[in-house]
Amino acid sequence: MKALILNCTLKPSPATSSTEALANVVIAELEKGGARTELVRLVDLDIRPGVESDMGDGDEWPGVRGKILAADIVVFATPTWLGQMSSICLRALERMDAFFAETDESGRPVMFGKVAGIVITGNEDGAHHIVATVSQGLIDMGFTIPAQSWTYWHLGPGPGPDYVETDQGHDYSDRVGRNAARNLIALAKVLKPDTYPVPESGE
Repeated sequence: MKALILNCTLKPSPATSSTEALANVVIAELEKGGARTELVRLVDLDIRPGVESDMGDGDEWPGVRGKILAADIVVFATPTWLGQMSSICLRALERMDAFFAETDESGRPVMFGKVAGIVITGNEDGAHHIVATVSQGLIDMGFTIPAQSWTYWHLGPGPGPDYVETDQGHDYSDRVGRNAARNLIALAKVLKPDTYPVPESGE
């Protein structure tokens, strides 16, 4: 089983990413459950705006697209800015719009049989809004969203330390993150493409 984690931080490598730090809690539990994981920091790539699978002219989204297609589990990890997901996270979702036009050999959306989760960090509220917004888009594409397949960390409204600068609130966020990883693995095992039948023509 393969899990892909898309880190949608605005900070290019090698800058420390609080979002990646919390995502690593989920990654550790996914690996404990037997998943092979890969983390991609999207801001390091040249991902062009658009809604096609390949926007040409050096666009690096096709490589990410291939990783999504190969994954059983996809986790979006995003910071919170102005109560919203990062622009990098939104761009990834926009590029995934192209999946709506794609089906497998049985005529099912190519995202069927995949599960998704969400990791959120930030110093202001907005986590539940982001969970709802990202989940809605992914469900439309064909992903299955398990119960409590998310975790978030923030210290309320206004400025404050980052996740990597304080231990405050980590107990809750880390525990929920580990539970999210377990739920993702459990449902991904159920939804493997060969575990549910394809209706006969005309049914």
